[in-house]
Amino acid sequence: MNANLWMTFPALEELPGFAHRFTLRHTEIDVDAERSVVVDRLWRWHRSQVEEMGFPKTSLCIAEQVHGREVAVVSAPGGEIISGTDGMISNTLGLMIGIYVADCCAVYLVDKRTGAFGVLHSGKKGSEFGITAHAIDRMKLHFGTNPADLHVQLSPCIRPPAYEIDFAAQIRQQALDAGVPTRQIHDTGLCTSLDLRRFYSYRMEKGRTGRMLALLGRIA
Repeated sequence: MNANLWMTFPALEELPGFAHRFTLRHTEIDVDAERSVVVDRLWRWHRSQVEEMGFPKTSLCIAEQVHGREVAVVSAPGGEIISGTDGMISNTLGLMIGIYVADCCAVYLVDKRTGAFGVLHSGKKGSEFGITAHAIDRMKLHFGTNPADLHVQLSPCIRPPAYEIDFAAQIRQQALDAGVPTRQIHDTGLCTSLDLRRFYSYRMEKGRTGRMLALLGRIA
């Protein structure tokens, strides 16, 4: 783990054939601005992470994020922004998928049996709409995923009492209800609002802040 710029999760590190990161706060990039501005400011550094992980920068796909539950099936890069979606699933070798968060939860899904994988943006609305359950259903349909083979990782996110809704608990319950074994659902338990040295927090910084980038790819 790089304590300054990004973190990884032990449960995902144990799965061969996949690479992941969760970027943290970059203290040298000014993020006191609106979302479109700060994403643009962070873009070069965020995209460099993809290359550091051994993937071509052209392999990256990022969800547009419209606070819904749509999950796109991605088979090739074909453009950096996947419109109208809050999640992506794939089984393509050499592809990197990513979503931005700043209090919402990034949900990583990995099926090491079939090679299918996904990342989801699940905050208040996404969790209410059941994006995790929907993504698992789509992985079953498109890739033959058995939920018993899935590993689910929740990123740091805002939690009670800093926020009135425990969407981390909702995400976990959706995964359990879908058939993912308890031992294969992992959560850091970290609250983004409590450590602004490491994380961006939309609520604590009143919307003028940066974004963490959750990255997940299948190694070619």
